[in-house]
Amino acid sequence: MEKVESLGKWVGRWFTLLVVLWAVFNYALPQTSQWVIPNTSYLLGIILFGMGLTLRGEDFARIVKRPLPVILGTIAHYVIMPTIAWLLCQIFGLTGATAVGVILVGSCPSGTSSSVMAYLAGGDVALDVSIETLSTLLAPLALPGLLLFYAGQYVTIPTTSLFLSTIRIVLIPIILGVVVHTIFKKHIDYITRALPLVSQTAILLIIGAVISANHAELFTATTALVIPVVVLHNLSGYGLGFLFSKLIRLKDPQRKAITFEVGMQDSSLGATLAMMYFSPAAAIPSTIFSVWHNISGSVLSSYWRGFTEKKARLANMSVGASKA
Repeated sequence: MEKVESLGKWVGRWFTLLVVLWAVFNYALPQTSQWVIPNTSYLLGIILFGMGLTLRGEDFARIVKRPLPVILGTIAHYVIMPTIAWLLCQIFGLTGATAVGVILVGSCPSGTSSSVMAYLAGGDVALDVSIETLSTLLAPLALPGLLLFYAGQYVTIPTTSLFLSTIRIVLIPIILGVVVHTIFKKHIDYITRALPLVSQTAILLIIGAVISANHAELFTATTALVIPVVVLHNLSGYGLGFLFSKLIRLKDPQRKAITFEVGMQDSSLGATLAMMYFSPAAAIPSTIFSVWHNISGSVLSSYWRGFTEKKARLANMSVGASKA
């Protein structure tokens, strides 16, 4: 298990680069991941089952004990990201499957890698995990409702099917994971050491499937327009999430957590649902988002970590000078 854990840490350290290389590889050899295309929902279920395995009673108790930051952060996520997605579709003139894909990824719950970025940045990881948990649990209601409201003008939204699929793909695996962890407890703690590697592998497979399914459409004029939309979507989410956390007067670690929770999406869920209910083209924004938000999140967390360390050094020098 130590080797698996070490491999998971290595993959995590180079995950952004691996995502880019895997995407390029699947574009060059699209047949590589075609077998994954009909199985993306199962892979996502594995990821969320793993999330359930890591959840403990204190994770839910934390939401009850300190509900306001968690609730406000979740509301900010579900208000800011789909609204920005819709506005960007209007500004860039996106329509049809492409617009639905952008709004779909904007309506997804928080991304699973946001807690890693919050940890690296020195943010409040407990708050981050709480918002991630609550936004994911609310996804069966929030995602179809937001899609109907923002994307109903572009295509017919199968709200009932989306609701049932989100329960099946998201809620049931999480609940099963929580139940298994509750029953087996310490035995599961040993197994969870392998979960980062399992989740990372599943995400890579989903990305490969979307690249393979959209091989012929990846470098069209419409797709080229999606790239700046996705970049602006993600960066606007960071910026507005940070401003919102300042507005409600949260401390620095909580601001970092909410920034990542607002700006990072569960793009694997977006890609899976797009391929199930709309078209492979609708999954392209989620795939680009998956690559981009890992890059931007890594850069932002590194900047914040460096800034915090520099601030601490200056404070120590100041204290040393005053004592001298």
